Amino acid sequence: MYPAERQVQTTPPTTNQTTGVGPCYKCGGAGHYANAYPRKVQSNQQGQQPGQRQNPPQPQQGRPNQQGKALWQGKVNHVTAESAAEAPNVVLEFCTKLIIIGSAGIDIILKMETLAKWDVRIDCAKRTVHLTAPDGQKVEVSATEPSSYLHQMEAKPTEGIRVVCEYPDVFPDELPAPIARRQYRVAPKEQELIKENIDELLGKGFIRPSSSPWAFPVLFVDKKDGTRRMCVDYRALNDVTIKNKYPLPRIDDLFDQLQGACVFSKIDLRSGYHQMKIRPSNIPKTAFITRFGLYEYTVMSFGLTNAPAYFMNLMNKVFMEYLDKFVVVFIDDILIYSKTEEEHEEHLRLVLQKLREHKLYAKLSKCEFWLDQVPFLGHIVSKGGIMVDPSKICSVMDWKVPEVVKEVRGFLGLAGYYRKFIESFSKITKPMTSLLEKGVPFIWTKERQAVFDELKKRLTTVPVLTLPDLTKSFTMYCDASKEGLGCVLMQEGKVIAYASRQLRKHEVNYPTHDVELAAVVHALKI
Repeated sequence: MYPAERQVQTTPPTTNQTTGVGPCYKCGGAGHYANAYPRKVQSNQQGQQPGQRQNPPQPQQGRPNQQGKALWQGKVNHVTAESAAEAPNVVLEFCTKLIIIGSAGIDIILKMETLAKWDVRIDCAKRTVHLTAPDGQKVEVSATEPSSYLHQMEAKPTEGIRVVCEYPDVFPDELPAPIARRQYRVAPKEQELIKENIDELLGKGFIRPSSSPWAFPVLFVDKKDGTRRMCVDYRALNDVTIKNKYPLPRIDDLFDQLQGACVFSKIDLRSGYHQMKIRPSNIPKTAFITRFGLYEYTVMSFGLTNAPAYFMNLMNKVFMEYLDKFVVVFIDDILIYSKTEEEHEEHLRLVLQKLREHKLYAKLSKCEFWLDQVPFLGHIVSKGGIMVDPSKICSVMDWKVPEVVKEVRGFLGLAGYYRKFIESFSKITKPMTSLLEKGVPFIWTKERQAVFDELKKRLTTVPVLTLPDLTKSFTMYCDASKEGLGCVLMQEGKVIAYASRQLRKHEVNYPTHDVELAAVVHALKI
């Protein structure tokens, strides 16, 4: 590598010897010896005799001479990197842009003083270096591939360029191209199911043969009724899709609307997403590949990241005038609630009429009407309140003893969905949640096994939570300890919900009264 037009300054070093016998042998000056000069490179240039000396410049202050190959004295315009590296008295001065390069083949030597000063901790398994600055700030450095940084340097930014900065999409890093994936290998029986699903969807007009440059593989998911639904793996498409931020309702807010209801009906739409059409320009992006050919959806397909948001938006528009009066909707699940059977008859008629007007169709086998209690979103809703759906608890009861951290996280996530039914949930699960912390080895102890069994037992004996009446007063009880915070919301002596959490690291040092106040703040936030 030969950097262009680099100016190199070479200076003959001097020694600290200020007294000597006679002048310098090379230059005739006083105060130094001839050995203070670096040896010049031997050359066989034309016109120069071996051993002939070249008049050097006057000596200047510099570093002591070192052994090794050196450059000619004076200023030069070009120098090789090898010569510069071997010359101890050469200073290179030039401007350049530094880039991050790969760590392979580069050795870095750090002194013990540096390692101790910055409290350096090296994790070889994760390829990270942890440093702690003298002011206490912690820094983590990870092994980084240089390709992304090189790509950023090659790209010409549009910031600071008038007019051009308003059109960054016109200057992409690379040309946009459709995404195409290979089909997955499936069993012969699944091939038959794919063929049946394709024939059925073609007959309904939900899909059509395609010549799209997009292509995604298919897979199967199990349904509640035991059948299998063919889905398309749109993960690659979802990664490049602009997300629709239309909100899904909070389940707690939906249940709060049911206070005082005695009669319920539930309607579940038949393949709800397939009842929404796709904009024609986006149809080719839904193409999926099978052994039987390439097809594309003309209706909304399952697996698209924006499907829930768009469908929720549609349902809210359809039932906007009835929402929170006698109807609650969560995507394709519609719950109708009334205080009397006479009211329920009218409410049910209005909802069915709306479905007819908007040509939305339900699946009768999944609908339930005129009930005093109804399963809805993993709970059983009744006049007396809400409780855990026993059919959902079966998966928790059948959960095998976790063997890896991922299984612990899955169990706690499923059990945590019903945490408001369990008093001191965070305190009970603390031995298990400690396994989720970074750097904690997975050791399944007797204590954790006892917590695992206790949590299963609690979920099968959870109480019925009453629905809140906003016209009446509430009572809140809070408690705190060194293990966590807990609170319970009650109304007329009946439990509405439990809440708890573990103490954060800085809260462990709180005095007693501050920890108690933290429990109150936690309860009010919930």
